[in-house]
Amino acid sequence: MKNKTCVNVGEDGKAVTEPGSEKSTSALRMKRSRVPLYRIMLDRTGSIAKEGAAFVTCATEASRVFRQFLGDVPEEHFLLMVLDSRRRAVGLNEVSVGTLSASLVHPREVFRAAILLNAAAVIVAHNHPSGDPTPSAEDRDATRRLQKAGELLGIPVADHVVLGERERFFSFRDHGLL
Repeated sequence: MKNKTCVNVGEDGKAVTEPGSEKSTSALRMKRSRVPLYRIMLDRTGSIAKEGAAFVTCATEASRVFRQFLGDVPEEHFLLMVLDSRRRAVGLNEVSVGTLSASLVHPREVFRAAILLNAAAVIVAHNHPSGDPTPSAEDRDATRRLQKAGELLGIPVADHVVLGERERFFSFRDHGLL
């Protein structure tokens, strides 16, 4: 569709007219360009079985689901569990894979899947390959950033669980840090 009010602008920022039509801007033509079209979609890659109902009401249940999904890995992984309004787990997502001692995480990547899955809340988790689930200063900072981002988006962070060796874990919610 042609828009007769648009003008073609030259490199100097001034309107460029066609020969013989210097006085009429309605005769100017705008250069055509292409705007890419995208489709964003979820890709369900599988599922894991959970004993009992799909409700996740405490950090112990969340840690079991995350541990089952993650298994025993030598590097740090940051995970997301998306919850619906009844606190049922509707999806798990591996947000990032780090190194032996660090995992890079940004709210943009964490909340991408939450938004696509229409999350009412999320629980995030990561493992400490050292086996000690005590959160680091970086873990605390990341949790605060995620909490603020969640508040802006209307998707609260229900908990941040740090997985250690065996069945050990640390819950930010249980320790009053969230």
